[in-house]
Amino acid sequence: MSISYDASTRVFNLQANQTSYMIKILDGGYLAHFYWGRKLRRQTQDLRYFDHPSFSPTPEGSDGRFTLDMTPIEYPAYGSGDLRVPAYQIQLENGSTISDLRYDSHTIMSGKPRLEGLPATYTEKDSEAETLEITLRDAVTGLKVVLSYTAFVYYDAIARSVRFVNEGQAPLKLLRVLSASVDFPNNRFDMLDLAGSWSRERHVQVRPLMMGVQSVESRRGSSSHQHNPFIALLSKDATEDNGDVYGFNLVYSGNFIAQAEVDQFNNTRVSIGINPFDFSWHLDPGEAFQTPEAVLVYSDKGLGGMSRTYHKLYRSRICRGLFRDEPRPVLVNNWEATYFDFTAEKIEAIAEVGKELGIELFVLDDGWFGKRDNDQSSLGDWFVNRKKLPNGLEDLVERVHKLDLQFGIWFEPEMISPDSDLYRSHPDWCLHVPDRGRSLGRNQLILDFSRQDVCDEIIQMLSDILSSAPISYVKWDMNRNMSEIGSAMLPPHRQRETAHRYILGLYYVLETITTKFPHVLFESCSGGGGRFDPGMLYYMPQTWTSDNTDAVERLKIQYGTSIVYPISAMGAHVSAAPNHQVGRLTSLKTRGDIAMSGNFGYELDLSKFTDEEKELAKHQVALYKEIRSLVQFGDYYRLLNPFEGNEAAWMFVGEDQSEAIVVYSRVLAVPFEPFDSLRLKGLDADADYVVVETGQQLGGDELMYNGIHTPRLHGDFQSWLLRLKRVN
Repeated sequence: MSISYDASTRVFNLQANQTSYMIKILDGGYLAHFYWGRKLRRQTQDLRYFDHPSFSPTPEGSDGRFTLDMTPIEYPAYGSGDLRVPAYQIQLENGSTISDLRYDSHTIMSGKPRLEGLPATYTEKDSEAETLEITLRDAVTGLKVVLSYTAFVYYDAIARSVRFVNEGQAPLKLLRVLSASVDFPNNRFDMLDLAGSWSRERHVQVRPLMMGVQSVESRRGSSSHQHNPFIALLSKDATEDNGDVYGFNLVYSGNFIAQAEVDQFNNTRVSIGINPFDFSWHLDPGEAFQTPEAVLVYSDKGLGGMSRTYHKLYRSRICRGLFRDEPRPVLVNNWEATYFDFTAEKIEAIAEVGKELGIELFVLDDGWFGKRDNDQSSLGDWFVNRKKLPNGLEDLVERVHKLDLQFGIWFEPEMISPDSDLYRSHPDWCLHVPDRGRSLGRNQLILDFSRQDVCDEIIQMLSDILSSAPISYVKWDMNRNMSEIGSAMLPPHRQRETAHRYILGLYYVLETITTKFPHVLFESCSGGGGRFDPGMLYYMPQTWTSDNTDAVERLKIQYGTSIVYPISAMGAHVSAAPNHQVGRLTSLKTRGDIAMSGNFGYELDLSKFTDEEKELAKHQVALYKEIRSLVQFGDYYRLLNPFEGNEAAWMFVGEDQSEAIVVYSRVLAVPFEPFDSLRLKGLDADADYVVVETGQQLGGDELMYNGIHTPRLHGDFQSWLLRLKRVN
């Protein structure tokens, strides 16, 4: 049994694989966080209290020793004695913001209920997990709050979410509705987060905890390039392979906050959820509000152990549909080859070379619709540009299919250009505020997906295109952040709900479209990695990792992304050299080795390849087809950190340890370079392995404990890829 309740001690013990998460009901009905870490049979020691809690209020009727300000509260409020960061806050009609939630009841059930209208982890059998729902009530307002915890049997993961129900007689306003809060009894941690910008996403950032609040957040309307909805606490002795690590990841694609507060007693409170900045939600009597889900992962095997738990859980229980377990096709995308300037003949020429190289899918990017010759018009006009494609999309798809290639297409359905037929017909369909200007980003505005009529119209437009021809892949883009966030359809007291309602509308559109077209492989994109989060992976099993395709920059981007997200979620392409983002010249081999550490493809003009380049690309495509199941679904181990030196390395190991792939890269050449070895991970120490490229036979123990000699590489930006197979 995953979840138990001891009525004598009033302690819940949630056991997820090798993890325990414990909650205690205190006298007075307060809910306290008791423990989170390696699996415990029980916890016999009680919470500790000061004899005289100076400057910390004590609840009315208490013995004077108990104060909420020093108690590890499971879902804390503000205003009744706990002076730290609250998990939630409400406002009543009289203007007050005080609430007092106490334990009412609980239920333990098999499996995991769905979250209505929101993406979340799931189970396929009830035996995979148990769920605890604890009901709290505020006696004055009638507010009911249901805390939901799912403990997974096979993963060291706890999924948490919260449901607010107004069972009172008067409306109330939700001001803050975080999904999870956890109190730790010390501050002996470093905090890791994934930060950056457009074209520099998810760089690993580590800092020691200090007194006060350390936070990452997005106020941009999406999970953002700048910060990912993830933080982790690392014990001071934690490494890639050892030590305690606690991960927090929000299954949400909009504004978020994730933070750690160290209080006056060096206790640490970590919380994560919807960003309360510019947010409120009006809750009439009888109405309910559901928070997004937070996925909490504990590892006693360092950062790598946490990552592999997230990878396996998300690959199999966040991603859904036909392509969840299917190897992803090798593709070529025409964007950096042609940008907006193409004809059907040019596209066919690129596809012909793609066929010669063994590529399986051609993707037509931006510029195929409306009057789209640049980025200044036509978003929202989802009909074929007959100037470029005079015989229509069906003709181009047929040409590509005759080459025995699948066909994919780019959309940006959430956007509208002021210069478009759709905008001229419906200027109120974009996010806007009355009497204010409408800021442009990439010459475009954002459609108001908080509106049902807008969502339904977009669903119809996309359905018409996807039904018009045999399309097997969609790249779904979103190329700007939100400004002037307001909706023409919402009353004044609900305007601060717009950003969250937009995300709910987006999820509704995605659920409808992906259900209607289950045979289509959907890839999400937001200027590259601006919305790389588990919420999007629920609908689309892969994401365009970054618009930056430079192989050297991708070392850090893909390494950082792997901290949380599975390799099967990462799109990675070989692009032109000099690179279009940074101007760097790297070899086709290095570009290929790094791109093969994800969902592999090309994004350049294949028709300009020399014969030598064609031969190398043929080899890359053939090799990737051999190893892609291992890359996309194997266990991933990080070996050398590009944020700490001149080298990067990682490897993929089969679940049965029978084969592995190692990728090593050195950025800058080193004069008179010393000899070095690379220690591998995840192999069978008692087995022997043969290096496929050389025939050399080595023991798994030797490869892991002594290492394999790294090659002597000449020049900057070099790479090395090798395959290992266990000797039977």
